[in-house]
Amino acid sequence: MAPSSHSDRAALVGRLWAAGCVYAEDEAELLLAAAHSPAALADLTDRRVAGEPLEYLLGWAEFCGLRIAVDEGVFVPRARTALLVELAADLTGAAPAVVDLCCGSGATTVALAQRLTPRWLAAADIDPAAVACARRNVVGLNVEVYEGDLFAPLPQRWRGRLDLVVANAPYVPTDAVALMPPEARLHEAPVALDGGPDGLSVLRRVGADAAGWLAPGGHLVVEAGTTQVDTLCDAFRAAGLLPTVRHDDDLDATAVTARRPG
Repeated sequence: MAPSSHSDRAALVGRLWAAGCVYAEDEAELLLAAAHSPAALADLTDRRVAGEPLEYLLGWAEFCGLRIAVDEGVFVPRARTALLVELAADLTGAAPAVVDLCCGSGATTVALAQRLTPRWLAAADIDPAAVACARRNVVGLNVEVYEGDLFAPLPQRWRGRLDLVVANAPYVPTDAVALMPPEARLHEAPVALDGGPDGLSVLRRVGADAAGWLAPGGHLVVEAGTTQVDTLCDAFRAAGLLPTVRHDDDLDATAVTARRPG
């Protein structure tokens, strides 16, 4: 639908801008497209101004050129996580066996399904809401989605046979969660944000367990903060992996890739 006049559209943009929406014009266009009536537009606008994430109002998020369904409470895919997809695609050979841990909505899983020709592609998350959302997003793809803690729900037959493990695990230190934008800390599941005292509690476990699940020569790819990578690399080395730090200025993203020797 559309407002009745240019002034109505301008008023919508102005209201969003006043509420702190940096991309107010873009958001206005998306809300206009999503609303089926003036009343619906008013409701969506009120909710956005109150701080609800735009992606929850729309029901989807853009990621790597794809439209990914996002349910309320599920971690919203960030643009910077495209670095994980790019690195993962560069590191794998033909017909890899791939697992996406802490998959959230399944955004990374779907993006990898578009870029690779895996012989096996699976995703896992501990949050039942995220698992349900991911299963919706992978409909029509040859992907298995498991509910459980990291590698725990995966079939044991894949232990030591994975070519690639990708994990966008939580890495925000517990004390810093309160400093995150309200859109995240008030609306996304805490389990998707809180990485423990130094932010690396989950990622250390990912690295320690990945060493036993990766095939020789297989790779782990994770996202982390720039101030965390030295500590994380030490943890990966202690687990028997060989880490490399990657940074993308355009995406403002930092990732660590780690190879199992062999």
